[in-house]
Amino acid sequence: MAEGLLRHFYGDRYEVASAGTEATRVNPYAIKAMKEIGIDISSHRSKSIEEFRDHSFDIVVTVCDHARETCPFFPGKKYLHKGFEDPSMAEGTPEEILAKFRQVRDEIMLWLEENFA
Repeated sequence: MAEGLLRHFYGDRYEVASAGTEATRVNPYAIKAMKEIGIDISSHRSKSIEEFRDHSFDIVVTVCDHARETCPFFPGKKYLHKGFEDPSMAEGTPEEILAKFRQVRDEIMLWLEENFA
């Protein structure tokens, strides 16, 4: 969701790439929560940080504590971290799970505005 939000709102200022500590899939709840605000991430794919090991980044952003702890070090670069709750760990009815994705989406959106606008 962070990649989709950053691309949508600030893609004219930043080149955005995202990866996780392991590649899985783009969560269908994330796709639905983003679609509700007019951002289509259905074509995104989950990538491992290993795909970017030889890339150079000006800013490395981590949005969960696990990623911060396990993210490879990219020398000489700026790091930003904000530990958001992992909505994929939400339990309950489909509507309750979607509500958690909406909450985290909105929290990420505000944080990105504060740091990238």
